[in-house]
Amino acid sequence: MIDTVSQCQLRQQWFREHLIAEGAEPLNWVGSANLDTAPVSIALAIRAALQLDRRPLSMNWTEAVRSLYQRAEELGVLVARNGVVGNNTHRKLRVEEFRGFALSDRYAPLVFINAGDSKAAQMFTLVHELCHLWLGQSAVSDGDPTTNVATERFCNAVAAEALAPASEFLAAWDPAVPLSELTARLARLFKVSTLVVLIRAREAGLLVDDAFKAAYAAERERVRDIDVKAGGDGGDFYSTQNARLGGRFATAVISSALEGRTPYTEAFRLLGFKSTATFDEYARKLGVLP
Repeated sequence: MIDTVSQCQLRQQWFREHLIAEGAEPLNWVGSANLDTAPVSIALAIRAALQLDRRPLSMNWTEAVRSLYQRAEELGVLVARNGVVGNNTHRKLRVEEFRGFALSDRYAPLVFINAGDSKAAQMFTLVHELCHLWLGQSAVSDGDPTTNVATERFCNAVAAEALAPASEFLAAWDPAVPLSELTARLARLFKVSTLVVLIRAREAGLLVDDAFKAAYAAERERVRDIDVKAGGDGGDFYSTQNARLGGRFATAVISSALEGRTPYTEAFRLLGFKSTATFDEYARKLGVLP
């Protein structure tokens, strides 16, 4: 985790200096709230920023997750997802250690998602980390929905409200329906994961601690098994790099190197590449080179 945080800090610092040199303005939403702000207020701001109310009814869950990452980048966030340290597949990131972290900055805020976690859990982690940025905080999160840490509980509440607003959720909740069936139904309705549904139910007081813990643990194992059987994100090396680095960051580094503003040695270090051939091919994949 420490090595991953260090890598992201290095990339964030480079991108911050790049944006300032380009004349970018600081992002006014970073640090615009505090723990005295009503969670629903931050949740509404995040919903608007991610355009959650504008998702088409035909959008499936996979498309909804992809849309969240895209909207976060459009908001000005560097979003990185990885399940290993850099490109070293022998150094896997442990979900038990952390599920994500946020590095707050007015120019280049960064969110890292542990891709070793289930895709369902990653959705909640992303919005949770965005809440930290709204608070202007850098934080490492273990994603424990039962945590007693005040700030973590606050960000959990914001994430739950942003992804499944309480008023709509309560109207759709039917205690007469078996929990597993109801969870699946609400996940389809709100286009969120079943794990988010359970967290939302807990935040709304519909599931007490013991019932929630049992249901959440069982569901987390179920969705993790689905991810394993699906074989992960798939795709080739360059598609994986987009997730690990973030397309916006990678494009900026490659363009800067090609224009002579960043030495190739530094660009290779930032991207984790060792050869010009890999650099050039990735540039072509991103459309920076013909």
